[in-house]
Amino acid sequence: MMNSGLLRLHDAIGCLLGAVRRAASISFVIAAAPGLLTVCGAMPTAAQAKPSISQYDQPKYPADFTHFDYANPDAPANGSLSFENYSELQTYDSLNPFLVRGAPAPDVLNLMFDTLMQRSWDELASEYPLIADDVEVAPDLTSATFHINPAARFSNGDPITAADVKYSYDTLTSPQASPLFNAQFSIIKNATVIDRSTIRFDFKHAERDAPLIAGDLPIFSPKWGMQPNGKRLPFDQISSMAPISSGAYLIESRKNDKQITYRRNPDYWAANLPSRRGMFRFERITFNLYRDHYTQLEAFKAGDADVIVEYSATQWARKYVGKNFDNGLLKKGEFADGPAQMQGMLMNMRKPMFQDPRVRHALTLALDYDWMNRMMFYGQYRRTNSYFEASPFGATGMPGQKELALLEPLRGSVPPEVFGPMLKQPDTIPPNSLRGNLRVARDLLAQAGWHYRDGALRDANGTPMTIEIMDDQPGMDRLILPYMQALDMLGIQAHMREIDSALYEKRLDNFEYDMTTFIYPPVTIPGAELTRRFGSAAASEVGSENYTGIRSKAVDSLIHSALSATNLDDLEAATRALDRVLIYSFYLVPEYYAPGARIGYKTTLGFPKTVPNSYQYEDWVIDYWYVKAPGAQATQKLQAAQSASSTTATAH
Repeated sequence: MMNSGLLRLHDAIGCLLGAVRRAASISFVIAAAPGLLTVCGAMPTAAQAKPSISQYDQPKYPADFTHFDYANPDAPANGSLSFENYSELQTYDSLNPFLVRGAPAPDVLNLMFDTLMQRSWDELASEYPLIADDVEVAPDLTSATFHINPAARFSNGDPITAADVKYSYDTLTSPQASPLFNAQFSIIKNATVIDRSTIRFDFKHAERDAPLIAGDLPIFSPKWGMQPNGKRLPFDQISSMAPISSGAYLIESRKNDKQITYRRNPDYWAANLPSRRGMFRFERITFNLYRDHYTQLEAFKAGDADVIVEYSATQWARKYVGKNFDNGLLKKGEFADGPAQMQGMLMNMRKPMFQDPRVRHALTLALDYDWMNRMMFYGQYRRTNSYFEASPFGATGMPGQKELALLEPLRGSVPPEVFGPMLKQPDTIPPNSLRGNLRVARDLLAQAGWHYRDGALRDANGTPMTIEIMDDQPGMDRLILPYMQALDMLGIQAHMREIDSALYEKRLDNFEYDMTTFIYPPVTIPGAELTRRFGSAAASEVGSENYTGIRSKAVDSLIHSALSATNLDDLEAATRALDRVLIYSFYLVPEYYAPGARIGYKTTLGFPKTVPNSYQYEDWVIDYWYVKAPGAQATQKLQAAQSASSTTATAH
């Protein structure tokens, strides 16, 4: 339902299997005990540099790979893409995506800022050369040293140096940048320039994903923000000045706060790297931002936009019709996806009324998902039962032995239900019903000290329970209103407040809300984002992702177990145990997810035959789709016309 352009953050003592610097594609693997590290079966005396790294096992692609399987290196590299709202933002007022204030220009981070290394989209966690052409991971995993490709350049022609990488790291972890980036790179203790092309990141402690986190660092020039007088603006004041790009695109033009056009840099140095071949095929990409989804869809149907990612089941089922669908100009496509997002209605536990888990549990019982899916979603959605839905990291059934080994020391500080079967969200399929669920909710509220009297649900002091449900999406009202009606049956006075996206982001960053629907983007492998989303330290950081305000030593302990896991089995046990605790703590009202991407597009666009295992829908289109060659377009139009003619003849 909610368009999400949100960041995707996928998060090593190990076994270094491999060859020499820039010679082979090798992974680092944590051995059974810290310090046990092998290279081709022998104990190494020093780390070796490698062009690619993997958190587990070996990278999928060898050293001599030419392109990712989900890229088409032969795709035409011309034409333009007209895109609509990249995210839920309806306007933008900043060209700096690293600040806590302001709404950044659509997809500016992806299009204009390359990272040290490139994550692949069809592996759990592997990275390949980009700005860095190799990385040397210390045997004890306390540091990673990156060598910068001598050909790497900023858009102004300056070579990218180790000093530029250090400047980027120091800036993003300073108070001038959003705390989200400081949290993302919190595992890094410091960055040290070794020479012009070499930089070492030292880590606060050994974690197998730490080198990959360092590889995720976006790089920007110290000259960005430089004024004619030679003085550089403070980083948090750089908002209207175009970035000096390290990525594939430049800003060509802007039209107020609702339109921006990017132009592919003809001198982009990395265009033929294996990690970039078949990528960024559009010469120009234009974003037009609309105030509401209805206008977005109508613009697409009229041919004013080339593609639209649809998050509304109703729109997808009923509105993607018209002459341009009939004549073959437009088409609907459904594409498989990997791990599912966690979408739910967050409860802000900084508010006293949400601090009792029985109250939170009661609120989850008031959502009639089955009725919504049947009456409004055309059966297109599935119920969310896990924070790691459709993933091997989510809990199911009874906890296994490894899960119990992690949970037993926490007994007494976690819900006792975590030692039993994993919770299945309440349904209203007969013989179950919403009314039955509400009776259970009423009893839970009474146990927590909330009783119905004088026309409202009140606490011991007579204060009524009132909840403001905040949102910035016009279409969400048809889902929130039935939920509010169910709450009203419990005596809870709920009301919806719809605000513009800029104010919504500000209130979200400052935790100024009671409840709101939010999406935690999926990750292929859980890692550092667990700390940002659920760690106690993040609960008091303005702009952090711990929106619910979780402060739990048990949750912190399980996050630590996940981050220090030495193999996939241990990681799965830790995340499944964490999943049980999060679900049984009722921090949000789980909603639903779509099993894949729904994308409407012009048939003049093409896409690779192989779909990635896990991807952000918008960036898959922007990064890997292309405009078909004129000959291919003509052939397709002829086939469409022949098909239409044949259908007409048959009808007659």
